[in-house]
Amino acid sequence: MSDVLIPDWPAPANVRALVTTRAGGVSQVPYGSLNLGGHVGDLAEAVAENRGRLRRLLPAEPVWLEQVHGVAVAEADSASGLPRADASVARGAGVVCAVMTADCLPVLFCDDEGEVVAAAHAGWRGLAAGVLEATVARMGVAPSNVLAWLGPAIGPAAFEVGGEVRVAFLESDPAAADAFVSSAQPGKWLADLYALARLRLIRAGVSRIYGGGECTYSDSLRFYSYRRDGATGRFASLVWREPSVTAAP
Repeated sequence: MSDVLIPDWPAPANVRALVTTRAGGVSQVPYGSLNLGGHVGDLAEAVAENRGRLRRLLPAEPVWLEQVHGVAVAEADSASGLPRADASVARGAGVVCAVMTADCLPVLFCDDEGEVVAAAHAGWRGLAAGVLEATVARMGVAPSNVLAWLGPAIGPAAFEVGGEVRVAFLESDPAAADAFVSSAQPGKWLADLYALARLRLIRAGVSRIYGGGECTYSDSLRFYSYRRDGATGRFASLVWREPSVTAAP
C-alpha cells in the first residue's frame, strides 16, 4: 500500500493517523481496488486481503463499527464484535479507531496531551443529530484541548440535497444557512459538509479544526463515492495512540 493520506495537523508526537485511498488492493470493478467494506457486495476474500494489507501499517486490528448514521460513540478500548455506532474513542496505546466512508465526512480527533483519540462518521443525518458533539463529549477532556481533522468527503459543488436537509440544520443553528447554496434544480440545495462540521465543532467548543477540501465525488482515482458510482467500495480513516517515549535518565 503506497497511496495513503497522512493528516496535516499539529497532533502530539504519539498520535498517528492515516486515510486509505482506493489504490493498493485486490478488489475488482466496481470495488477496485482497496475496498475495506464487507457490507457492499465485494468478495469476502478480497476484503480480507485488503484489510490484511492495511493491518501491516497499524499496531492492531482496527475497531470496525456497524455504522448507522446515528450518534452512538463506542469505547474502542473495551469493544468486542462489531459495535453499532458511528464513532469510537480510545485511550489505550495501540487501540485503533476507524470509520469507513464513501462521501460521508470522516473526522479524526485527539487531545493536546495525546492521551485520547477518536474517529467519527458524519453523514448529514449524523452531523445534524450531533455525532461530532457526542464524540467530543465522550473524549472526556475540555473541548478547548481538542484538535479535529476533517477527512475526504463529497464537496459542496457535488452534494445536492433536498430542502429537508437544510431545515434539519437550520432548526438547531440559523448560521447553517451559509452552508447551503440554491441548486439549479428547483427545491434542491448544494450543501457544504465541511462548513457544517466546522459550525458544529465550534459550537461544541473545538476551535482548532484542520483538513477539509478533498472531494470524494470529483477524485475518482483516489476515492470511492457512493453518490458518483452507486455500487462502490469504502475507504477508511484511522487514528491511534502510540506509547509515549520518555528520555533515558
